[in-house]
Amino acid sequence: NAEKAMTTLARWRAAKETETGKQERRPYLASECRDLAQCEKWRVEIIREISKKVAQIQNAGLGEFRIRDLNDEINKLLREKRHWENQISDLGGPHYRRYGPRMFDADGREVPGNRGYKYFGAAKDLPGVRELFEQEPPPPPKKTRAELMKDIDADYYGYRDDDDGILLPLEEKAEKVAIQKAVEEWKQNRAKGSEASSKKDEEDEPDIYGSDAYITRDAEKEVRDDPMGLLGPRFTAHVPVPSQKDIEAALLKKRKQELMKKYGIDEDEPM
Repeated sequence: NAEKAMTTLARWRAAKETETGKQERRPYLASECRDLAQCEKWRVEIIREISKKVAQIQNAGLGEFRIRDLNDEINKLLREKRHWENQISDLGGPHYRRYGPRMFDADGREVPGNRGYKYFGAAKDLPGVRELFEQEPPPPPKKTRAELMKDIDADYYGYRDDDDGILLPLEEKAEKVAIQKAVEEWKQNRAKGSEASSKKDEEDEPDIYGSDAYITRDAEKEVRDDPMGLLGPRFTAHVPVPSQKDIEAALLKKRKQELMKKYGIDEDEPM
């Protein structure tokens, strides 16, 4: 009732001011006002109206339709405030959009992809609005191969990692530590398992001198590798082997016998 009485009183006062001609109306377009002081005045008035409506919309008992109307009015006043701030900046005043405080940003919540429209107070819990805030924002578009290649340079491949002179000393130090550690481990393993490893090697090492199997396998391998018999005979000759001169003499004698037989000459017959 008190709120209704205040609303009625405000309407009566506005009507009386209209009758007496004392009420000054805010210009419809901010660009029509060329006075910097007047622009500052209208901006402050808009901020007061926004603050009043933001306080009203916190009441969830106003009903869905009233809450939606209040939320629309707040967004409309926010756009109007931005227009007046741009006009103030054009007239040489302060840049509220750039350096001014972000008023009402904490009260309002913007749905991703909704072009700056914000929800205040109980409007954030309206049917259909709550689901919008629960949805995950759409994933960013994937970059094309050409866009990815723009960021690839010599630093990407590590070509200039050694230019600052920091990496090489660190690598040398780490290398020395790793080598020293490996040597110590090798010495420890050698001291612990030298006897066991030597015994095992003696047991596993075959006796190639006392086994005929290795001799037989080696001989067979040589025969396979020498199919033409260039390595010499594999047996001992028990008869005299003729020399080259003996073979030539035998061939000459055989040829002589063939000629004498051909012409009917007896071997015992004197020539």
